[in-house]
Amino acid sequence: MRESTLLAWRSSPTRLREDAATEADLAAAGYRDRLLTELAQNAADAAARAGVPGAMRITLDGTRLHVANTGVPLDQAGVQALSALRVSGKDTDGGPVVGRFGVGFTAVLSVSDEVEVRSQTGSIVFSAERTRDELRAAGLDEPERGVPVLRLVWPTDAAPAAGFDSEVVLALRPGVDGEELLRQLAEDAPDLLLELPALASIELADQTFTRSERPLADGLTELRVQVAPLPSVGERTWWQYSAAPSARWAVPVSDGRVRPVSADVLRAPTRSDEELSLPAILIADAALQPDRRRLMPGAALEHLADGYADFVAALPESQRLRLVPLPGFARGEVDAVLREAVLRELTGNAWLPGADGMALVPGSAVVLPGLTAELADLLQDVIPGLLGPALSTEREAQALSAVGVHRIGLAHLTELLAGIHREPGWWGRLYVALEPLVVDSVAAEELAAIPVPLTDGRTVTGPRTVVLGHDLGALGHGIDAHGVHWIRLVHPDAAHRLLGRLGAGSASALDVLADPALRSAIEDIDLDDPTAASELAEPVLSLSAVAAAAGDLPGWLGQLPLPDEDGMLRAADELLLPGAPLARVLAADSPFGTVSPKLVERFGEAALRGVGVGWGFTVLRADLPTGPEQDLDDEDAWWSTLEEDPEVLLAVRDLDLVDSCAWPEALGLLAGEPATAALLSDRIGYTAWWLRRHARLGGVRLGSMRRPDDHTFEGLLDVFEHPDAAALSGVVAADRVDGVEMAELLLDRLADRDRDPGPAVVARTHRLLAEATASGILDLDELSPPAAVRTLSGQLADPAEAVVLDRPWLAAAVPSELLVVGDLPSAAGLAELLDLPPASEAIRGEVLGAGRRVSAWDREPAAVLAHIALGLPLPEGTLVVHDRLTVRLSGAVRGDVELPWWVDEEGRTHCTERGLLAGAEPAERPCPGAEPAERPCPGAEPAERPCPGAEPAERQDLERGRPDAD
Repeated sequence: MRESTLLAWRSSPTRLREDAATEADLAAAGYRDRLLTELAQNAADAAARAGVPGAMRITLDGTRLHVANTGVPLDQAGVQALSALRVSGKDTDGGPVVGRFGVGFTAVLSVSDEVEVRSQTGSIVFSAERTRDELRAAGLDEPERGVPVLRLVWPTDAAPAAGFDSEVVLALRPGVDGEELLRQLAEDAPDLLLELPALASIELADQTFTRSERPLADGLTELRVQVAPLPSVGERTWWQYSAAPSARWAVPVSDGRVRPVSADVLRAPTRSDEELSLPAILIADAALQPDRRRLMPGAALEHLADGYADFVAALPESQRLRLVPLPGFARGEVDAVLREAVLRELTGNAWLPGADGMALVPGSAVVLPGLTAELADLLQDVIPGLLGPALSTEREAQALSAVGVHRIGLAHLTELLAGIHREPGWWGRLYVALEPLVVDSVAAEELAAIPVPLTDGRTVTGPRTVVLGHDLGALGHGIDAHGVHWIRLVHPDAAHRLLGRLGAGSASALDVLADPALRSAIEDIDLDDPTAASELAEPVLSLSAVAAAAGDLPGWLGQLPLPDEDGMLRAADELLLPGAPLARVLAADSPFGTVSPKLVERFGEAALRGVGVGWGFTVLRADLPTGPEQDLDDEDAWWSTLEEDPEVLLAVRDLDLVDSCAWPEALGLLAGEPATAALLSDRIGYTAWWLRRHARLGGVRLGSMRRPDDHTFEGLLDVFEHPDAAALSGVVAADRVDGVEMAELLLDRLADRDRDPGPAVVARTHRLLAEATASGILDLDELSPPAAVRTLSGQLADPAEAVVLDRPWLAAAVPSELLVVGDLPSAAGLAELLDLPPASEAIRGEVLGAGRRVSAWDREPAAVLAHIALGLPLPEGTLVVHDRLTVRLSGAVRGDVELPWWVDEEGRTHCTERGLLAGAEPAERPCPGAEPAERPCPGAEPAERPCPGAEPAERQDLERGRPDAD
């Protein structure tokens, strides 16, 4: 072989230069940096031909690099191929081979000029130095590109390393760093084990790269390359799929998740220079040019994408879109062709996981961004082709768009939901699942027309026309399909706060029951139609159990027809609960019946009481009433006592139905119930007013009785004796005169000879009557003067003889059996009320004698001492001091009387030494009833304080006057 080659060179020196140039080009360009790749390909082919797992071992012995492998050893055809250009000695009939051009071995020349190939069947060596010697011996010049090293071969006796069938030994050229070379080779080792299935392991210095495979589901294979002695360091894993005989796809995997590649090259099967932007590694049987870097012009590529969809479908659902090529610029013509073919493969096959578990073709699939597992479960039979939640995230949107998946929003979803029929619980779960998707006002507007199920069985469009019952979850009884029909109430099973965000109103059970539409529905019920009445009563009673605890229900709910114990329909407020204590106090002819026990068992007492079924007394409520229209007993008379219409009328009903003998127990019932007890203290309210006017204990009207602890009218009013008297204070007489009825009662009792009030009670009663007159509470046109008046002595007097005390100095001058006393400031009003003359008008007095001396208040030690002791300012004015003060009276009282003090018509104060204390009232205080022109009365006495020294005076010829007296 060597002689024939030399002969050819000698015959044609041009051939020598051609061989040298070709070899130099292949080593410097075509097979640069492919040393391990080409040797690994040869090792893989040898192992495949031998049918054994391929193994390589690479070691560095000084400046010699040893690359040993297992497999078919070197034969004569192999030697010929190694020493020839573009001639391969590999037999393709025995199976697929990687190297087929016979030029890849030139890669060894990138690091060595002395190459030895050792084999079990014989060894050869290539040497640049020995080739130069042969050229000199043949008289040939060395070409400018250097000698062709791999054309002349010499035999050698060296054997391959033990355990291997072949070994390539390279004497590294000066300048080649052996350690750096090993590091570079180590970087290529994992990829070579991926690309070359026939190669099982590569031992490189102190590291061993081992390839292992494990079958997975759906045609996937897990390929793992581990590095000994530390398998976890540098370990790499791929999932690979053989899509077609001519192509394999692989994707790196870490922690069970695919890691798409961002940039790679076509591998045929080892790395070429054709750059790709596909997310997976393509290892294919492609037509490459001899240097294995570029595809042959016109090489077919589209078929390599066949089966890619199956590869993607074999991946976990949540990771499939990671292998969709995203839009972007192709890295070259080959990349563009393959990207288009892969996308065509993906868009034309079913591999997308649907929400129903079926594989979908992208063109017929739709995605709802943000879809959750709960939402997918609800919508999978509503939206055909709906993708599962794993592919519905925003991260996957670009990939889905790349394969033509249709994206729908909440507005489109709303359109798809229109017209479908589902049970209310399904809608409730849908609202729960949709809530996380409503992140702004735009999303809320898109759901504005979403269907909403109502309690009456209808499903309406849009939440803005419905109301949510925010406390209906507490219902103890369900509402049937024909439940709350008078308003658009969302079914409790579908109620969710999302509807509120979308515009639904909010209503409590109390609001639902207070709706005017319900009142109309109740009024429209035919008492001869028990079915319609029952259909309305069921939701009302269900709501009543909740609403009654939240506040007062409208009184008109008492018109709700309910069956009594005999099955007859009656208004709820005409029925009592079984065993109701109210029944014990009602008159025998009361119109009340007993509600059906079945209703009590089903809905409970609270629900029935809420709509007016009685247990105790019922409280009627009317908002903004405008007149006596509540059908209450004697309502017109009570309304006439009001100064203005009340904003809210609260009143106990049916008081007129109480048996007259049962009032003690009836009052106990009223005081024992919080709702009714609160009305008993409201004196101007209907309830307390009616009880004062009509209720009786022992035949005595409550309004004419007084509280046990109230002594204001003691002796005039009887004591109200009842265990709950403290709670019933508003139903008995007040401690003041609050109206004409009270004034009439007190005037009658004052004139009653069987009554024996004390003087203080009499004076206080007169004062209160006078104050009520002065303040306008009493209209004197509505009162008649009494036939007799009560005097200070407690005796009854003829009004024609009695006078009202209106001046303090007259107190000692008028006999007590003729003197009517209230207090001085209100004396004029009392006189007008009783039609009596004031004492100052009915009696005249003349002071007899000039007095011992004329003095002034500040000149009298006793007067000064008295004012200091009482803490009063010293009055001004003239003071006439008498040893004995005698006044001659005329008019209603006649005669001479000795008095401690007196004020004459000129306003001068006359007093004895003992009487100085009586004048200790500030003189500036006007006399009651005095005309403005009159000067102040010095020494005016406080109204309630008796005049000191006013013990009975000696009267000389004192007699009562008569109306016709002078």
